[in-house]
Amino acid sequence: MNPSRSTNPDFSRPLEALKACHERIRAECGTLRKLVEHLKDHGYDEQARQAAASLMRYFDTAARHHHADEEEDLLPRMMAVATTRPGSRLNRMVDDITAEHREIDRVWIELRRALQGISAGENTPLDALEVDRFAKLYGTHITLEESNVYPLAEMLLSREDFAEIGTGMAHRRGGTRR
Repeated sequence: MNPSRSTNPDFSRPLEALKACHERIRAECGTLRKLVEHLKDHGYDEQARQAAASLMRYFDTAARHHHADEEEDLLPRMMAVATTRPGSRLNRMVDDITAEHREIDRVWIELRRALQGISAGENTPLDALEVDRFAKLYGTHITLEESNVYPLAEMLLSREDFAEIGTGMAHRRGGTRR
């Protein structure tokens, strides 16, 4: 298991930063799956406690920022520049992305309870089916964004739009754009 590492994304290219976050989410979901196996093989040892704490730090901060980047910056800007009408494909896609974020958050809340116990040294069960569900939800969600949302954003948005999105992303993390 590899505990989370901190990185400093380049927000001057927001779609690239969002895609890099997707790679990190995939890796962290892999760590979560490895933790299930680690607990079976090695029990609730120090490595398990550290991995649980690291996973909570990542999904409580960076992953939440990522959802906000999309919901507060990217998607509203796409909606603002597109000519949409109720029921349009873009409207449905935005609704789907937002609904998926809420579902991922719901599953995360349950997983987090278990991880919190593990990180505190308790023998809290980590449900392999919930871990798998979480990872699959994220996998499907990421595929939708990378195959539909991001290419559409590239077509709709200007350089200035992307600069403002990047500024919002950096601000959300307490920094300035690099």
